[in-house]
Amino acid sequence: MRSIGQLARESGLTVSALRFYDSAGVFGPAQVDPQTGYRWYAPDQLADARLLCRLRRVGLPLAELRLVLAAPADADTAHRVLDAHLRRLEDGLADARRELSSARKLIDEREQPMTTTMGSATAQDAVRITVAGPELAAALAAVRFAVSTDPELPMLGGILFDLDGTVLRLVATDRYRLAVGAAAARAAAGTQLSALVPTALADEIGLLLASVADTDPGAEASVTVTGGSVSVAVGGHLVTGECLDLDFPDYRRLVRLEPSYRVELGATDLRRAVLAGPTRPARPEPGAQAGADVTAPVTVLALGGNGDLRVVESAANSPDELGAEASARAEELRVAVNQEFLLEALDATQGQLVLELGGVISPLAIRSATDVDGNFSLLMPVRLS
Repeated sequence: MRSIGQLARESGLTVSALRFYDSAGVFGPAQVDPQTGYRWYAPDQLADARLLCRLRRVGLPLAELRLVLAAPADADTAHRVLDAHLRRLEDGLADARRELSSARKLIDEREQPMTTTMGSATAQDAVRITVAGPELAAALAAVRFAVSTDPELPMLGGILFDLDGTVLRLVATDRYRLAVGAAAARAAAGTQLSALVPTALADEIGLLLASVADTDPGAEASVTVTGGSVSVAVGGHLVTGECLDLDFPDYRRLVRLEPSYRVELGATDLRRAVLAGPTRPARPEPGAQAGADVTAPVTVLALGGNGDLRVVESAANSPDELGAEASARAEELRVAVNQEFLLEALDATQGQLVLELGGVISPLAIRSATDVDGNFSLLMPVRLS
């Protein structure tokens, strides 16, 4: 048996780290002296302690540390956890590079202020991309419902146009739901485009795209960002306006979900079930929406062990439910969401859907079953007492 000090020296972990992981239920001693409280570790625990030390260096979360250490040697559970964490780290590095690139531009602008001519700033180089008109219209329609109307959050009062490689992503959020639209884009290599388009201007763009679609369904739209303005030209018509000079939240971190469950079903069937099913009242948080003093109906979705999704009345199993079907009901995952938000998300994503659930406090993702990487919505769960 090894003392905690000896195990610390041989594993690379500190004594305080070993005590922390013991209290967190991740990695504990084989034996604790009842008189002195000294921790003693078995010889075969050294390998796990060294593994824990390496995983700690790369920031693996506690819950996933438990999974890796508890996984059987002949299972691939541990490898799946590490693969998922590596993807998160790679995505985080990509985010850091983007943020540092933007920071460098801000530093350059501060050190070399824009020169002026005739009292006005000289025009910056225009950034231009081309998008299919119908795809841009569909992406706008898929996110419009999620734009915030809260005057205390002006940075959410618009739609983000964000070029991600060859995909133009449109993003809107009010903190309680988030919607992402996608449209294939063509641009010169290395093009970077990110513009926060005010709601009113986004609506003008949507109306323009709809009017042109009646006469030229295949028309392409040219999106141009110059300095603080954005313009969309399609079918010989042009809409232009000023961007919001505000920082939109980093949506990329929010959409990297690793759901535990996926359910495929029709949007019409789910909408019918939501409208016909029971609801619960829940008082929205201040600032969630207009009329926050009025209770909002909440829909509780229950995912059974056999994969069926139902609308139920309670967010937790009641004693009556734990009768003859105790084993099945007890294993249900139940997620409560704002009913109005859920219906709007269903309207924005028609046809066959894929619902992704990660737990009672994880966002509910609603995607198209035919295009899981396209337009989708996230709904924040509602906590019920």
